[in-house]
Amino acid sequence: MKGVEENRMIRGIFVTGTGTDVGKTITVAGVMRRLLRHGVDAMVMKPVQTGAYHDATGHATAPDIDFVLQTTGLTVDDKTMHHLAPYLYEPACSPHLAARLARRPIHLEVILENARVLAERHRLLVVEGAGGLMVPLNESETMLDLAAAMAMPVLLVGHSGLGAINHVLLSLEALRSRNLKILGVILNDTLTVADHDRFIHDDNLHAIQSFGNIRVLARIPWLGAPPDPDLLDRALGAWDLHKEL
Repeated sequence: MKGVEENRMIRGIFVTGTGTDVGKTITVAGVMRRLLRHGVDAMVMKPVQTGAYHDATGHATAPDIDFVLQTTGLTVDDKTMHHLAPYLYEPACSPHLAARLARRPIHLEVILENARVLAERHRLLVVEGAGGLMVPLNESETMLDLAAAMAMPVLLVGHSGLGAINHVLLSLEALRSRNLKILGVILNDTLTVADHDRFIHDDNLHAIQSFGNIRVLARIPWLGAPPDPDLLDRALGAWDLHKEL
């Protein structure tokens, strides 16, 4: 694919998930906070946002980007926002379906062009995927194709509960099939964990490390609603991310 060698100049992290609602955006916010706190000039990017909405002025808004910006204290102008979120769709569905309904197909090269613009302005990009790796972007390409095209180290995010082992191990297999560097796994308690279920969540972490031959870098507890950023910082506190990039 055109641009793979060029994309090696785009330094960053590609944050993907085992599926929807597993805590990718929370993780991206935590990663961004950690990088900025260590003086790294980082910027977030969400190439495809479904479930977008219009604010009071009529502008389309990317809720995941808004959350990360709010959590990190960053502000951007409208022109920059277009680079952060080049594809916005209102239906909260798979990207390929949202794009088809809007008659605005998703092109990998457009995403890469916007990433290059941001890479010229910032040392590091933290790119959040949509859904899981096999989610279709268009009629022939998936989120895994985007991860491969961006050629960044990948951070895999999954929920911590029942089903996590299977979902994480399958996602690791998919990433390894494309020879992508995997930084590790982040697990999220996407809801409060009941005491009688805690043993499952705890063992899932160890099973994923053992069967997946991978590091679980952190387990993020339920942070409340709205999420508590201090708890988020503490959950990622043992991972020296800035030293690995």
